[in-house]
Amino acid sequence: MNRADYMKSLEHGLRRLPKEDYDRAISYFEEYFEDAGSENENQAIEDLGSPALAADQIIRDFAVENAQKPTKNVKRSFSAVWVGILAVFAAPIGLPLAFAAAALGLSFVLVIVSLIFAVFCTALAFAASSVPAIVIGIWFLFTSPANGVATIGAGLIGAGIGIWVIMGCIALCRWFLNTMTKLFGRIAKGGNRHEK
Repeated sequence: MNRADYMKSLEHGLRRLPKEDYDRAISYFEEYFEDAGSENENQAIEDLGSPALAADQIIRDFAVENAQKPTKNVKRSFSAVWVGILAVFAAPIGLPLAFAAAALGLSFVLVIVSLIFAVFCTALAFAASSVPAIVIGIWFLFTSPANGVATIGAGLIGAGIGIWVIMGCIALCRWFLNTMTKLFGRIAKGGNRHEK
């Protein structure tokens, strides 16, 4: 196996990582080979071990790293959860058990995120439907002032509740994804401990 074959196998093993983590890992190995030089290429490959084991170790390391630093960005949190799931697959446990654990973990994450998304959409619809109520309330001010004030008030209350629930859903989603990232990181860290 030469450097090109090694890198191709490693890239295949890391293909499911988020782009940022993938690029970091590949650049590290490229630099490692550059530092070793072409005359020490075979020794470098021997030192690094098989590409599959290196990819598994990188995935577990990223999962542990992501578990230690909570993210503020929801998109990055999804990536961190995905790395955690990949780390569970990379842990040295029985393959059927890994598939079952990953399927259950992914199902749990998807159900909770779906529920949060459903509440988010409901709150968004609630807040959006308050706009016509406010407009109708303004129109009612000229025909029936008491009804106009009541309708405007109801519209403002609805908009406030909708916005409040939307902000709560975003915060809850962030917290949940960070918690799942930490959980998958602990699982991956446990796999590292058993391997040593």
